[in-house]
Amino acid sequence: MEELDTIYIIKMIIIGLVQGFTEPIPVSSSGHVMIASQILGLGGQGFTFAILTNTASLLAILYIYRKDIVRLISNSIYYLKTKNNRYESDFRFVCFIVIGSIPAGALGILLSDFIADYVSMATIAVMLFVTGIALWLIRNMKGTKGESDITIRDAFIVGLGQAVALTPGISRSGATIISAIAVGMKQETALRFSFMLYIPVSLGGVALGFSDFLNESNKSDLAIPYLAAFIATFLMTYFAMKWFMGIMKNGKLVYFTYYCFIVGILLLIFF
Repeated sequence: MEELDTIYIIKMIIIGLVQGFTEPIPVSSSGHVMIASQILGLGGQGFTFAILTNTASLLAILYIYRKDIVRLISNSIYYLKTKNNRYESDFRFVCFIVIGSIPAGALGILLSDFIADYVSMATIAVMLFVTGIALWLIRNMKGTKGESDITIRDAFIVGLGQAVALTPGISRSGATIISAIAVGMKQETALRFSFMLYIPVSLGGVALGFSDFLNESNKSDLAIPYLAAFIATFLMTYFAMKWFMGIMKNGKLVYFTYYCFIVGILLLIFF
């Protein structure tokens, strides 16, 4: 029994590593977690586990962007108090984050059960092909818009991209970065806006799922494997995000096109 428990913990760590590595990069973390779970013979891990690992990824992203977050919040408060133009661009950026979060927040509440019930490996494969094609189409685009140049229309379009990514196989980071680059944002601006959008939507998911986590009947039995998965997810998300920042800086998003195509083909062949 102890050996079986050890194997289960190792499998949970692997799932956490998969979630952590694929969350920041444009290849769909939810799709890859489903693939890894099936390969490891774990089946679906349930909503509580998804909330737990997503929380770990969220904390890693919050840590990486902690200085930007503090600056945006403090400068927005200063702007509301003083109306000083010096802080207006940060206040506008926060407003655009709110606007961009609306589509995914609304659809996530309305369609979460439907999405979960109608996803198969074939669906993930097709969605990976869609992600790969979209990455290929924007591979040579060089935007000019910085944070101060974003418009309400830009924010909403990127938000729609995030809403589309509720489907496993469609990468959240990929959909938002592709949308941001398509509306003319610089790659570094697209990256920052993408992950700032991730924060409120992820926080909303954590808040909605917190009661389910508290009501989990076998929390004590799952404490160690869940904790191991949480730590693995947090650490891997941190290092994967740092690595992806370098990829974006060097304009090498096209590499993920090939990856999405390869994984999509393998899924269709073996699943």
